[in-house]
Amino acid sequence: MTKYAACIEYDGTDYHGWQRLKDSSSVQEEVEKALSSVANHQIDLTCAGRTDSGVHGIGQIVHFESDAVRDEKAWRMGCNTNLPDNIVLRWIQPIEESFHARFSATSRRYRYIILDHPIRPALLNNKVCWYREPLNEALMQDAASRLLGENDFSSFRAAGCQAKHAMRELQEITVSREGKYIYIDIVANAFLHHMVRNIVGSLFEVGTARQAPEWFTELLAVKDRTKAGITAPACGLYFVSVEYPDEFILPPKAHPPTFTL
Repeated sequence: MTKYAACIEYDGTDYHGWQRLKDSSSVQEEVEKALSSVANHQIDLTCAGRTDSGVHGIGQIVHFESDAVRDEKAWRMGCNTNLPDNIVLRWIQPIEESFHARFSATSRRYRYIILDHPIRPALLNNKVCWYREPLNEALMQDAASRLLGENDFSSFRAAGCQAKHAMRELQEITVSREGKYIYIDIVANAFLHHMVRNIVGSLFEVGTARQAPEWFTELLAVKDRTKAGITAPACGLYFVSVEYPDEFILPPKAHPPTFTL
């Protein structure tokens, strides 16, 4: 039996998230079906991090085991032939037995993309979050930087989150602008359910000056989801990449997406 690591890219618009579901379409189900057809036996995937309905993935990492004798090209081409057009296997390789897509990861990177423009997009519908009011990215960065470090993120945690606790280490968060696009890049050791989207929804309040940057310090302290902002739309969120220890020699990580107007 050989263990494999693989990288999956997907447009999440038409799926009810990554995780396999009984009565709804999922990215995991499609990838497992495609890999199983190549292996001629059932493949069960373990992923680095689940994504919600409508969230996109560029560098989702998975692992699985198989006794099928296939080289990298056969796995990749066979899988991609059987996948729908909105999902692709970017790479696959054998990996040592100690590798675990979720538990071996030291951090995950997400990017949230906002089109800050009075007119809604057509071509990028479901690919960016449209926000018609002008946003001040400098104020948003000031607020976001207050979340760095290990904190209790209860104020940014979905009500149905099943994590045992809300302590997470936010290692990096940057808010930048390129023309009408605002990019929010977030790296953490792990994320709570809706954590990124809830942070972004609260940053809208700061970017429009309805709240001061200091409000984010208060939100951390109060540990109350009802005190924070909205949950931002899923369409602007991308699961970009996963960091692993150097002992696991994996291909270069995916680059965050960018757009121009």
